[in-house]
Amino acid sequence: MSATISPVTLPSPAAWQGALRLSDLAILQASGPDTASFLHGQLSQDIEHLGPTEARLAAYCSAKGRMLASAIVLRPQEEQVWLLCDASVLAALHKRLSMFVLRARTQLSDASASLCVLGLVGAEAMSRLSPSGAQASAAWGVQASQGGQVVTLPEVQGVPRALWIGPASLADALLAGQPALPAAAWSWLDVMSGVPRIQAATADQFVPQMVNFEVLGGVNFQKGCYPGQEIVARSQYRGTIKRRAALVHSPAPLQAGQELFADSDPGQPAGMVIQAAPVPAGDGTPASPGQAHSALVELKLGAWHTPVHAGAPDGPLLSWGAQPYALPSADDAS
Repeated sequence: MSATISPVTLPSPAAWQGALRLSDLAILQASGPDTASFLHGQLSQDIEHLGPTEARLAAYCSAKGRMLASAIVLRPQEEQVWLLCDASVLAALHKRLSMFVLRARTQLSDASASLCVLGLVGAEAMSRLSPSGAQASAAWGVQASQGGQVVTLPEVQGVPRALWIGPASLADALLAGQPALPAAAWSWLDVMSGVPRIQAATADQFVPQMVNFEVLGGVNFQKGCYPGQEIVARSQYRGTIKRRAALVHSPAPLQAGQELFADSDPGQPAGMVIQAAPVPAGDGTPASPGQAHSALVELKLGAWHTPVHAGAPDGPLLSWGAQPYALPSADDAS
């Protein structure tokens, strides 16, 4: 099957600055004396030793080791933990975790109405929220600031990013002191970071290693049991990982959950779109409708750097993006 890749022109985000409200991120709050120990037994991450100055990635898995949700986890107080997840999975995550609370002294609640999440891009925007003008912390570091918590995210193409999580009543005042960042700019940078976010369309599809979650520190292999732990551990220690997450670009729109097909075996899907966003204009504003998209995709390693199409064997042909972090050499198909 022959095809020609249509070039996708990517913007340079070096000059992007500003902040915006992130309505697609929701907050599940857990409070009570047993909160850390309860979540420690439910998530792929060590929650009992999570300190107030760090955030950690964590997966909530089914008994079969498939990710039902991904979260950025903070512990703003000794007996309180925040799980930042995609808004589309919050209700299911809340309901399922609540089934296992039993006698644990912890209370789960949707805090999205009382707490707000802001996204910040650029050194200037971040410095305005840094306490006493302090430098931003390293990736996944947490600082208290402006009545909330600032989480430093991994840079994307050298551009600093952060989240501010705090009372919704303070959010408007903070936004008023910042340039407005286009939502298209944030969404694209989020995809280009290579850090996967599980949405409703992709829930129960991936073992953490399929989306590079353990490479990013989202799985602690020294902690005790949690749902799916045996399968996640077996995937790590028996044989070679067969599927990984990669960045791609498409001349046509992509969406989470969309299947991918490789020319080498067009009769069955070779992978799936994890997360996608339109490629914005050079200033970060949305481009024209139907524009090119960038995506983080899960794909068989055997299909890497071969012709791969979106949606159907004859669908739009994808081009390969630069991997934003190194993968284990045994799994690197580049």
